[in-house]
Amino acid sequence: MSTALIGVSIIQLLWIQWSLRLNNNSFDERVYIAISHVKEELLEDVETTSYFKDYIDQKKKSKSKVNIGELLEGKDDWQNQVNEYELKSNLLLVDPDVFLENIDIKKLDELIKRELTNQSINTKYEYGVFSKKSQSFFILNGNFVVEIGNNSEMSRMQDNPGLKETKFKIPLFDLHTEDEPGVLHIFFPNKSGFVWRNVWQILTLSILFTGLILFCFSYTIYVIFHQKKISEIKNDFINNMTHEFKTPIATISLATDSINSPMIIKDENKIRRFLGIIKEENKRMLNQVEKVLQMAQLDKKEIKIKPVRIDINEIVERAVIHASLKVDERGGEIIFKANANNPQIDADQNHISNIVANLLDNAEKYTTDIPKIIVETNDERDGVSFTVTDNGIGINKESLKHIYEKFYRVHTGNLHDVKGFGLGLTYVKAMVDAHGGKITANSEQGKGTTFKIFLPFKPKEIKS
Repeated sequence: MSTALIGVSIIQLLWIQWSLRLNNNSFDERVYIAISHVKEELLEDVETTSYFKDYIDQKKKSKSKVNIGELLEGKDDWQNQVNEYELKSNLLLVDPDVFLENIDIKKLDELIKRELTNQSINTKYEYGVFSKKSQSFFILNGNFVVEIGNNSEMSRMQDNPGLKETKFKIPLFDLHTEDEPGVLHIFFPNKSGFVWRNVWQILTLSILFTGLILFCFSYTIYVIFHQKKISEIKNDFINNMTHEFKTPIATISLATDSINSPMIIKDENKIRRFLGIIKEENKRMLNQVEKVLQMAQLDKKEIKIKPVRIDINEIVERAVIHASLKVDERGGEIIFKANANNPQIDADQNHISNIVANLLDNAEKYTTDIPKIIVETNDERDGVSFTVTDNGIGINKESLKHIYEKFYRVHTGNLHDVKGFGLGLTYVKAMVDAHGGKITANSEQGKGTTFKIFLPFKPKEIKS
């Protein structure tokens, strides 16, 4: 998929370059066609003068315009055509620049505008007629250029490299010598934009669809890795669940076999003891099944809280007493500080008890040394909070982002005896959210973890 996507992108890029090159060549051809037509019509319209040197000199001295009609007056039509041809030919040899003086600048401006429009070239342009004799522009954008000191329009035009160096130029008079009297220059300052403008629609669609393919490709890769991760987490969950059920099943099986023993079956006290073990292990399995069922209900959003008036200090203290049994066996301690002076809130007593029990259970399980757990309740502005702080293995920053995900379990390094489904914190987060509360976790690897739960006085569903 990556190779195909890169290949398609390269092809698109090459195609766009080819399209731009094609448009650029087409633009150049149309410009040359336009200025060729301008030249043809200009030659037909230009006024000529006599080839007689003395006549030309006389007119130049008097600064009057030479007119071919004065020389052809009284001649018949055929002779006029012959004389006109000879006049034009000899005139160019005697004084070529007189053609430039007789160009109709308004006609030239109209011709250029019309021919460019006919070729569908609608962009800003500049033009000028360059005189080889004076090495300057004789006509510039519809005006004869007149020099006025150092600040002349002509001298300013000399500094414009765009018009002077443009590739769009054509001799106005076909003398086929190095002494062409005038060359028409035309320059397009916005040529690149005009060429791109003809491609931008296709280019936009190309970028849009390529981007869409790239997005779908990226999303597919994300889904693949996400599903792979979920698959691994679920496999871990199945393995953990198998181990969680295997121990009580084995214990129940062993207790049952013991009861059937001839030495035990007659001893009522021992039978009661083994029945108690069976009951406890059965209860343990039911609790594990209940956790899985609760998560299924959470996914379907079928769990509804039933708020009643409770005392958060009492709920937490009761959970601390139950958790102390395991902690005391390991030589540790749980310190409870009831700092909340206004602990009465409306909440689901069963779920709040489970939240506290889950946090205390995690604090004990993920502590390798002698556990020391501190539990505090505190007053908040709109409710009550309680914190559970342990001296356990801690959670690294990367794992801290995922601790509320279903089935996710923090890697414990060489610690292999920590059991669970990875559902505890997911359940805690869901129940806290259901009450309109907030849970935060602060941890540093090797230095323990602190969970803080905030619960409002009333759940959001029943706030008035």
